Amino acid sequence: MVARAPVADIALADLERDPHPVLAVWRRRHPAVWVPALDGWMVLTRDAVLAAMRDDAALTVDDPRFSTGRITGPSMLSTDGPEHERHRRPFARPFRLDAVRAALGPAAEAEARTLVDAVADRGTADLRAALAGPLAARMMLIALGLDGPGTGDVLGWYAQIVDAVTRITAGEPDPPEGHAAYRALGEAIRASVVADRAGGTLLALALADAADLAEDELIANAAVLLFGGVETTEGMVANLLHHLLAEPGLVERVAGDEALAAGAIEESLRLEPAAAVVDRYATCDLEIGEARIRAGDLVVLSMASANRDETVFADPDRFDPARPDARLHTTFAAGPHVCLGMHLARIEAHAALRALKALSGLRADPAEPSAPAGLVFRKPPAVRVVWDPA
Repeated sequence: MVARAPVADIALADLERDPHPVLAVWRRRHPAVWVPALDGWMVLTRDAVLAAMRDDAALTVDDPRFSTGRITGPSMLSTDGPEHERHRRPFARPFRLDAVRAALGPAAEAEARTLVDAVADRGTADLRAALAGPLAARMMLIALGLDGPGTGDVLGWYAQIVDAVTRITAGEPDPPEGHAAYRALGEAIRASVVADRAGGTLLALALADAADLAEDELIANAAVLLFGGVETTEGMVANLLHHLLAEPGLVERVAGDEALAAGAIEESLRLEPAAAVVDRYATCDLEIGEARIRAGDLVVLSMASANRDETVFADPDRFDPARPDARLHTTFAAGPHVCLGMHLARIEAHAALRALKALSGLRADPAEPSAPAGLVFRKPPAVRVVWDPA
């Protein structure tokens, strides 16, 4: 076996529970380290992570070991170069900011209000289960024109897919439940593809520009968008609420100030990205600092570490809604795989905050504290809150 250096003895349990202290220790020493628990390299500094994301020739997702690709198959998520462009191009225009805002902005506002109104008289709720998850799922159902499955079905499928990706990343065999959930998701999308080629949804707009894609490829890409749009947006909103609830009165103050809300959303994205890491595979020998990476090596890009790089962000572990450079975060990636759904995710987060203005005295439930957790996808298991019902 080839010797690897520098070596960081980082445990999977630390990455799952709270990776930030141990990542900070190693980030200050090296831009990339070998992590035996992952059997791969981890890239830690912001500059190195961004450079790696932009270099899809040397660091690719197009590898049979790619964790998400092992569940979803070939798609824009698991290909690079001209093949990636072929998969991604039909979906890029419908997910531009102006198109998403016009097509889905009003729906996001309405859905968020409906979800908050449903619990308003209770005085207590888990806002991950009552708002963040259902809002993300419902908006993707609307975007893709999926009338058959319900929100609960989609949330169940994607929970199994997330679990499968996490277990693969931890070195476990492919869980059959993840493949079964993805097949069910694909069949629901297939029905929408057949029915909605002339409709007005974002999926229909993509279909009109997708002559180069076979039906199975369309379904795979739509499924990837739905999975990503639910998982990372639920995590984004849940993490945002977790951060805001840490300071009494901050939710109300931020929800009432559009500029401060925008800053808080970006700062939460920086401080706790819903997708903490993404995998790449080296196609050639390369060096990142002292790391001598060999062709075929797994290279894990840590957005969780890059977003707290102290050479870029002052006092990086502090949540500051007014931080002027929060948008320098790497959470939505960069380069060819920059996140298509980032505009919709931000729209949903703003809608959630505006809807929460209806809950007077909203505050964290002191009896049930929680914190973000997860090896790959990070969010709190619950966001328990109380308020003063009318």
